[in-house]
Amino acid sequence: MIRVLLVDDQRLLRSGFRALLDLEDDIEVVGEAGDGLEGVALARQHLPDIALIDIQMPVVDGIEATRRIAADPALAGVHVVILTNYGFDEYVFEALRAGAAGFLVKDIVPEDFLHAVRVAARGDALLAPSITRKLIDRYVNQPLHTGSGSGTGLEELTNREREAVALVAQGLSNEQIADRMVISPLTAKTHVNRAMAKLHARDRAQLVILAYESGLVTPRGH
Repeated sequence: MIRVLLVDDQRLLRSGFRALLDLEDDIEVVGEAGDGLEGVALARQHLPDIALIDIQMPVVDGIEATRRIAADPALAGVHVVILTNYGFDEYVFEALRAGAAGFLVKDIVPEDFLHAVRVAARGDALLAPSITRKLIDRYVNQPLHTGSGSGTGLEELTNREREAVALVAQGLSNEQIADRMVISPLTAKTHVNRAMAKLHARDRAQLVILAYESGLVTPRGH
């Protein structure tokens, strides 16, 4: 059973999401909150698999709520998915840096919404290649940290793990990584999971950011 926490200051929106989720046999809504402070408290109380968190809320906003959840070892199993009205923007970027596993636009169609909840529950980041490209574009306009990955933990990775991280940063799935590296999907997943453990990354979204911040991968044209 996938346990979901809804955190949004719009009660009508929460009700709509809850009605949709309650129809699914494998999903349970364990709580609702109208602001980030209450949302973090309910996350600690219920330990959901997924916390769907609005990015702009009173009291404590979605970015700070995400940061608090990501910083709490007791909530390591909670995958935060940011809800936004506007698509990818500066706020979403900061939420991903804070520890979010991905984001959804609020006008998403129901089938895609339910699929996204299940994807996030598996621990996969909601970062389609198009979103990864936007992350890369964000870095093209920023000075990159140079180099070898010293101090980031990348020096702890094997060559194959570094290769897998670089491919994750290009937006590839485990199956696509397996094809590129000529290994099985299970081995590809193992490389990615070991890299996440060594780098203390919560998910693939964090791997993407680490890969560019460390200089392991450089945006094209930079």
